[in-house]
Amino acid sequence: MLLGIEIGGTKIQLGIGAGTGPPLAALERFEVDREAGASGILNEIVPRARELIARHAIDHVGIGFGGPVDPARGRTVKSHHVAGWDDFPLVEWCRDTLGLPAVMANDADAAGLAEAVYGAGREFNPVFYVTVGTGIGGGLIIDRRIYRGAGAGAAELGHLRPGLSAENPEAILESYAAGWGIAAAAQSRLAEPVSHRIGPLRGQPGARRPEDVRQRLIEVEEADEAFAGDLLERCDGRVDRLTARLVGEAAAAGNGLALQVLDRAWQALGWGIAQMITLVAPEAVVIGGGVSLLGEELFFEPIRREVERYVFPPFLGKYHIVPAELGEDMVVHGALALAAQSQH
Repeated sequence: MLLGIEIGGTKIQLGIGAGTGPPLAALERFEVDREAGASGILNEIVPRARELIARHAIDHVGIGFGGPVDPARGRTVKSHHVAGWDDFPLVEWCRDTLGLPAVMANDADAAGLAEAVYGAGREFNPVFYVTVGTGIGGGLIIDRRIYRGAGAGAAELGHLRPGLSAENPEAILESYAAGWGIAAAAQSRLAEPVSHRIGPLRGQPGARRPEDVRQRLIEVEEADEAFAGDLLERCDGRVDRLTARLVGEAAAAGNGLALQVLDRAWQALGWGIAQMITLVAPEAVVIGGGVSLLGEELFFEPIRREVERYVFPPFLGKYHIVPAELGEDMVVHGALALAAQSQH
């Protein structure tokens, strides 16, 4: 049996399996104490891992880490959420502390491997996995193996910079379409004064008459004020507490301002996925992560529409964009698959 470990920014999961897909033989999950840092997380892992190892006769460990890694050297590069992971020898730590050989990948690569081997991408090859949540990650799986490029990482979709003018290294796809980018865009809209927008007037019958234009502008402004009020009510008047989840809930209820924020996010994400398809030509794009849970109407349909808008025209109809299937355990399943592959 194998031990799969997911080390994320908010949760840790340890799962037992043979590396052949669901179901898991055992699973333990606990929340991350960010204040305790990397050492605190490792101290939490040790007793749980040792107990599972003793009960299930484990002979190998696979790890999916929430941040960039150097798999060849078995080291984490850093975590964007928890201090203490800079250039940490995680594979060596497993060998010395748990007494077992280990392999590792970042969490998006591990999740992509799981979905390509056991999940929504199992009938396709190549598979590109996209996670859209707190951040945006990517993983390219070719012939059921993680593509690692030159070794320092690959398929970092969330770090694309949309457009020729995107010279700012912080103006990346995540800043438009990750959870924090969606929240920031909505917060910015609430901080702005309501202004007259011309877009809703275009194509309106009789809109060229001054009195009709004035009336329509009043209606648009009143609607925007109502939408802004709805969002403020959802975050108890605290703009800094407005999250992507709340924006999604408002959009599902028909809030026009929330829908505009999501439209902007999906345009950017669709552009990014289209560039990836044009370069890599995967047979399937599997999308997971918390933001994708907005569902078919609010997420997948507009994403497919935006991809069609930007993709290389000869590739239209030659790819599938589908939701991930393995849920919260996908990184653990990927870590197990990685450990199983390392034995052959």
